[in-house]
Amino acid sequence: MEDCLFCKIIKGEIPSKKVYEDEEILAFHDINPATPIHILVIPKKHITSLAHLEKEEETLIGKIYGVINKIAEEQGFKQDGYRVTTNCGKNGGQTVMHLHFHILAGKELGEKMV
Repeated sequence: MEDCLFCKIIKGEIPSKKVYEDEEILAFHDINPATPIHILVIPKKHITSLAHLEKEEETLIGKIYGVINKIAEEQGFKQDGYRVTTNCGKNGGQTVMHLHFHILAGKELGEKMV
């Protein structure tokens, strides 16, 4: 997608503060952090949202969660805890239409999700 913000970051057209990168996944610090630690994890393949996920891409989502766990360990917040969220579509609060996962950490997050 030529007008996708995250695709431009993947291509290096827009700079980012990378935390992790491999052939399928990129993770970088959010430029408007909601918590002291706010990292975005995205597939390099453009997938609009979880609602657009194809069966053959399900393994990639599992790999993303493994990467999230690795980042939490390497960045030193795994023991204290963190939250992982993804927004799906306009009504779900998604503002960049490229599947992405927010890692939120660095403070107690308050309201517990049930």
